[in-house]
Amino acid sequence: MKSLKIVFAGTPDFASAHLQAVLDTHHEVIAVYTQPDRPAGRGRKLKPSPVKELALQHSIPVYQPKTLRDETVQQELADLGADLMIVVAYGLILPQVVLDTPKHGCINVHGSILPRWRGAAPIQRAIAAGDEESGVTIMQMDAGLDTGNMLIKAYCPINTTDTSSDLHDRLIEVGQPALVEAVHAIAEGTLEPEKQDDNLACYAHKMSKEEAQIDWSKTAGELHNLVRAFNPWPVATAEFDGLTIRVWEAAVAREDVQSHSDKEPGALLKADKEGLDIACQQGILRVTKVQLPGSKAMAVSDLLNSKKELFTVGKRFN
Repeated sequence: MKSLKIVFAGTPDFASAHLQAVLDTHHEVIAVYTQPDRPAGRGRKLKPSPVKELALQHSIPVYQPKTLRDETVQQELADLGADLMIVVAYGLILPQVVLDTPKHGCINVHGSILPRWRGAAPIQRAIAAGDEESGVTIMQMDAGLDTGNMLIKAYCPINTTDTSSDLHDRLIEVGQPALVEAVHAIAEGTLEPEKQDDNLACYAHKMSKEEAQIDWSKTAGELHNLVRAFNPWPVATAEFDGLTIRVWEAAVAREDVQSHSDKEPGALLKADKEGLDIACQQGILRVTKVQLPGSKAMAVSDLLNSKKELFTVGKRFN
């Protein structure tokens, strides 16, 4: 089987896991591109990305340009003589001249089955929308935003309890072999690209802290999906008795919905070891894990041992 000279571009854990998959093949990773080191932690010391750390462990040259629009940077990439560039959650826009530089162009590992969720937050948006299925698409990159031809698709279910973190990890599991399959097929010239249907596309906007504020005029099902989508970041929040409470876990309560149908959205209906039952526009959201200001996240059953008086039935979440 032919061996390709590969440039890998990526930044977070999701990308480093896919870099490892390529490193485990007979193909040669000749260089890695990643975001510049960022301040992190209380000391705000510069911290390398997970992709950079992995590359250095394997003695692979690392490039960290602030932009790929600079002609000097573009020439530097061209001088590497790569057969293929793999891009996974890199964080920089690739201009057309960069897309055209490697012999076989640039491919991308995208965390959804295209064209369903194009954009920056496909994992979170799929959960927030209540999708029952996701997956990874290996795509030939073009100048558009996740609009290129699809090369390989690998599917996985979204369980009703999955958080964004859970789905992130499962997409790595299906994405790694899909990427390796695509690279082998590119080397052998056996791929049959598939065009995307633009009419089926949704845009997966980045998540924001403003969105994480719970709106009780939504249904319990919608809020359950949002709580899962915002875990682990930025975490859903609710205002209660002057406190901003972070909501880490919740479920749709199945009982007594009819008897509480006249309650105002946000009303606290019950507080016990099972959780906090809160009225929504339709249905009841049972909050089971929360975080008070200045405290760590804990199960509601544990919190009520010391804060029972705070959660008086009849009070309202704003």
